[in-house]
Amino acid sequence: MIVWINGAFGAGKTTTARELIDLIPNSTLFDPEVIGGALTHLLPAKRLAEVGDFQDLPSWRRLVVDTAAALLAELGGTLVVPMTLLRQEYRDEIFGGLAARRIPVRHVLLAPAETILRERIAGRDIPPDLPDGEMRMRQWAYDHIAPYRAALGGWLTADAHLVDTSALTPYETARRIADAVRDGDVPVCDIVQTPEPTAETVAAGVLMFDDDDRVLLVDPTYKPGWEFPGGVVEPGEAPARAGMREVVEETGIRLDQVPRLLVVDWESPSPPGYGGLRLLFDGGRLDAAGSQRPVLPGPELRGWRFVTEEEAADLLPPVRYERLRWALRARERGAAFYLEAGAPV
Repeated sequence: MIVWINGAFGAGKTTTARELIDLIPNSTLFDPEVIGGALTHLLPAKRLAEVGDFQDLPSWRRLVVDTAAALLAELGGTLVVPMTLLRQEYRDEIFGGLAARRIPVRHVLLAPAETILRERIAGRDIPPDLPDGEMRMRQWAYDHIAPYRAALGGWLTADAHLVDTSALTPYETARRIADAVRDGDVPVCDIVQTPEPTAETVAAGVLMFDDDDRVLLVDPTYKPGWEFPGGVVEPGEAPARAGMREVVEETGIRLDQVPRLLVVDWESPSPPGYGGLRLLFDGGRLDAAGSQRPVLPGPELRGWRFVTEEEAADLLPPVRYERLRWALRARERGAAFYLEAGAPV
């Protein structure tokens, strides 16, 4: 199990975590900042200069998951992880990766009043090992208060168990967390356990449209970004039927007939991904006023929306957008395309 202690910079996550490992039996402290520090020595300076925060590095997010899994495999028990997560897509990627390894996460948010938070940042000890380091680190912490407020007013409050630490010492905060975890007041994050592939896969997506020919996209909880309804084809399953099954599981929509093929796209292996075949089918136009309205019956998705082709470009990663673009052209001409890496051949 992981107890993830979230909060703004200066909220007292690390000091609370150090107290908490003495209160939860067989628990270990894992600070992902150690991974960020290691990457500053491993990655070229040019790459590091391209990001403003080590959390923006895909390698950091993957290593957090892999390291947590390795520590739990070796030590067992509970990992206490003090780490700020303000971007929902990063939460989805990391917590989804842990769920894929069947590691439950209990998400706690330390939420002192903003005045208290600013006082703590101002009084925080900063290691004087860099020129102007104290000024820059404090300003960096202040600059992240606004993103913290935005997350607090949106997804973060609904996702985490809040602890107001304004009048609490680190030990008192840790005691509240330990009691809440023991009493079941901090639920396990409800994320579907999607095992990571161990070989090439075949995946089937289904494009469904509204009366304005906008396409339906969904927002998974277990990975970042938006996606088409669909999923991995199971052994012995017909791809079109797999797409229909996934549509029912994810959105509650039952298609009246087997959808027509639009695109077959070969996705090349790109470590750590294995690649495989990606198929898109035409699920047709939905009756938004009737039984075909998405209802999100399970924990896999948090939202859905109909978008134009232009709007999809801002929501989908480039390879997925290219797949959509060619699928829409196939729908217009009435014949499927074969693609490799998103380009017709």
